[in-house]
Amino acid sequence: MTSTTPPAAEPLGPLVKKVHLRLLELSDEALAPSGFDRREYAVLRALIPHEPLSQQALAALLGVDQTTMVAVIDSLEAKQAVTRRPDPADRRRNAIEATPAGRAAFRRAEHDFLAAERAFLAPLGDAGAERFRAALHTLLESTPAAPKGA
Repeated sequence: MTSTTPPAAEPLGPLVKKVHLRLLELSDEALAPSGFDRREYAVLRALIPHEPLSQQALAALLGVDQTTMVAVIDSLEAKQAVTRRPDPADRRRNAIEATPAGRAAFRRAEHDFLAAERAFLAPLGDAGAERFRAALHTLLESTPAAPKGA
C-alpha cells in the first residue's frame, strides 16, 4: 500500500471501495473471453436456476430498474444467450429463458468468474476466505438498511 495512512487507521468506506474495484477488475478480465459483461453474467446467474422468469421478476430479483433490465436482456438476446417470448400465463409480460448455447456459455463464464474470485481471496487462505464471507454476511444481516432516498 502506497498510502501514508496506517492500514488500521484507513477509513472503512474507501478501503471497501478499493477492494470492490479490484474485484470488479478481476471479474471483468475473467468474463471477457465469454463475451458477457458483469450485468449479463448476473442476469444469467439469477435466471438459469429459476427460468422462465418475467423481465419484471428478474429485475426485482436483481434489484435493478426495468430500463436496465430491458437493455441487458436485449444484449443477451442479440448474443443468442436468451429468448424472450410472451408469457403464456400473462401475454402482457415477457418470459425469459436461457438458450442451450446461453447455458453452455454461462457455465464457461461461471467457471472463469469463480476461478478469479478464488484467486482474489487466495491471500486469505481457505479458512480466511470463509471467515471473510461470514463477516460480510454478519455485517449485512446485523446492520439496518439506510432509508430509501437517504
